Amino acid sequence: MSKSIHHLVTLARHWPVALRLVLATLLFNALQPAEPRATPQVQQTVVTTLPQLCVHTRLIDEVWEWKIQRSLQLVREMGANTIVEFFPWAYMETTPGRFDWHLADRIMRHARNQGLQVIARMGFVPAWARPDADESQPGTLNSLPRAAWGDFAHFVAEFARRYRDDLQHVVIWNEPNLAFEWGFETVTPGDYVALLQVVHEAVRAASPGTIILAAGPAPTLEPPGSPNGMNDLHWLEAMYAAGAADWSDGLALHSYGFRDAPATAPSATRLNFRRVELQREIMLRHDDPVRPVILTETGWNDDPRHEQAVSPAWRIRYTLDALEYAAQHWPWLDKLCLWALRYPAPAWSWRDGFTLVTPEFLTKPVYHAIRNLALGRAQGNELWLAPPTAPA
Repeated sequence: MSKSIHHLVTLARHWPVALRLVLATLLFNALQPAEPRATPQVQQTVVTTLPQLCVHTRLIDEVWEWKIQRSLQLVREMGANTIVEFFPWAYMETTPGRFDWHLADRIMRHARNQGLQVIARMGFVPAWARPDADESQPGTLNSLPRAAWGDFAHFVAEFARRYRDDLQHVVIWNEPNLAFEWGFETVTPGDYVALLQVVHEAVRAASPGTIILAAGPAPTLEPPGSPNGMNDLHWLEAMYAAGAADWSDGLALHSYGFRDAPATAPSATRLNFRRVELQREIMLRHDDPVRPVILTETGWNDDPRHEQAVSPAWRIRYTLDALEYAAQHWPWLDKLCLWALRYPAPAWSWRDGFTLVTPEFLTKPVYHAIRNLALGRAQGNELWLAPPTAPA
């Protein structure tokens, strides 16, 4: 008997056993407990002594809706009344003119239920709107050709129209002074202001009450002519000189602490928490001082692999001091938004050192410290990691 015939005979002889194993596996999988349901709660209200407190979330890539709900519950319980969330154009208009809002709908629904305000960051370009890539200049999800500006503006306008009852602000793009954020193409402050104008006109027609924020530039000391980007202070000066105040209702800013304490004085040649004061001075020279200013990204990193990290204990101290400093010295700041609540999955890098909650929903000591401050509680044993609990 040949080997092939022998294998067929053996398979036929054991087929009933194999079939039973397959059926048993399918039955076992079907009996696995279902994921928790994300049933809305009774309408919630945020209790806080820190009205400036805000946190950047990353919910758009969550698969399970209950994780969105649990994340936003933790935001409310921490005493933050506002989130910044990314709503990618590429996720919601995969075909020109056809919008799929279900990912955004569930975030907005649960934010409303938890009593949270939403600041929406807009960006990421769908494949149909990006330029054709070639080997000399490969494109990225940030490549936005001028021919697609109107399409992007239409998306932002439709987003603002749909969520105008819940949406507080929209941020147009992200860190526009970096080459990476434009698919490594050269974009000037004047180009960005021209894009702002196109978006502003579209949003105003669709949702007159939506507040349009110019995007916060990345804090960087890049020298003139750098292919990587433009110094944030130089960018802001040039952006306002190009007329940004005419096409935005306020300004989003980014300013991280790195290794400096929050009270460390700002300097044009150093990156630290109070660099936002230098950015604010530029705005005051060119813009209306009553316009909203929102620090949409800030914080400290405690990952030992990050060259600009601090220890977990110093991260707690600096974060609390920063919140108190802003409350005492920055009455012009509408919101201070910490980066970031949690990621849907581990980054397995220094990026995890910015989070307040693990992907498994373990709240870190810094989370408890912020919550205690926001709720007016004494700092106690909760600075140690709490034991894991099953999701409700």
